[in-house]
Amino acid sequence: MFNGNHQLDTILTSKGISRRKFLKFCAAMAGTLALPYSYVPRIAKALEDGAKRPPLVWLEFQDCAGDTESLLRASRPTIEEVILDILSVDYHETIMAASGHLAEEALNQTIEAGGHLVVVEGSIPLKDEGIYCCIAGRTAIDILERATAKAAAVIAVGSCAAFGGLPKAKPNPTQAVGVMDLVDHIPVINLSGCPMNVANFTATVVHYLTFGDFPAVDDKKRPLFAHGQIIHDNCERRGHFNAGRFVKEWGDEGHRLGWCLYEMGCKGPVATFNCPSVRWNDGLNWPVAAGHGCIACAAPDFFDRPIYEPVDIQEATPPSFYPAVEQEPRSVTASTAAATGAVGGLIVGAVAAGAIAASRSGNSDPSQE
Repeated sequence: MFNGNHQLDTILTSKGISRRKFLKFCAAMAGTLALPYSYVPRIAKALEDGAKRPPLVWLEFQDCAGDTESLLRASRPTIEEVILDILSVDYHETIMAASGHLAEEALNQTIEAGGHLVVVEGSIPLKDEGIYCCIAGRTAIDILERATAKAAAVIAVGSCAAFGGLPKAKPNPTQAVGVMDLVDHIPVINLSGCPMNVANFTATVVHYLTFGDFPAVDDKKRPLFAHGQIIHDNCERRGHFNAGRFVKEWGDEGHRLGWCLYEMGCKGPVATFNCPSVRWNDGLNWPVAAGHGCIACAAPDFFDRPIYEPVDIQEATPPSFYPAVEQEPRSVTASTAAATGAVGGLIVGAVAAGAIAASRSGNSDPSQE
């Protein structure tokens, strides 16, 4: 049995989750947030304190529901589900049982009470007074304004909600914008990505419950724990980049051997995201490991950037910081390459240790993508 909140005890026990597993989850959250292990008890106490859990309203506007799909696919069930259950998701069009007038009544009651968190998925159209996205007879502009009037904070999930995303791509026929273009009276945090990684969403909520505030952010309002380092610095293909081994064509020998994808248009050298460490599908894989270059999906206007054209690496760092390129590497052997792969696997298996180690290596320029 647990020693904290009785409601949490009951739910965790019913799902077969032990105290040990719960604390391991808290440790993983501390690691994802780049916090010392000493914060684990504080995180556990915050999650056990039911009184600190505000209700949550999840709004969907111009979106594909990809962020909702990311949220749902975190369940087997996992502790992420439990945290969200306790958080009280009062309104979510896709997953709530109520519909029609009953659903809208639930939304109205929550926003009238105030003090809630608003999660926004999808961009907001401004053209023609916002008629291109209406729900229950109200435009997205109106719904967002009402939902945030008495809210504590807003979390924009996915690149559409954060920066406008696909609807904003040229020629932007609906004049779509992101949440931060319209909300400035309460804190806004952008969990960009296409879709957002649910591990970062959970970590952000845990940070809010623990400290009563969002984690530190960059100039694009993205949390530094997720966007404080360039993807290129933590990529398992980085050794091939340093050695001058690049994929030249999809399916060629270099591609089959896992060489660097920079010349195929990988945006890893200019994109900031914690994909290499957090990964996707419960830490199983991520796009670059699967053989496709990063498309900088967590950056503004990434849909307008050619996917398969190499980026100017000087966008990220000047040439004086480039590693030496050896056409015939002298120090990389099959055994050392295998050891590097094993270390990468351990990082995925030990999120906490990996994230803390990454934080100690120093942050990159947060103004980068």
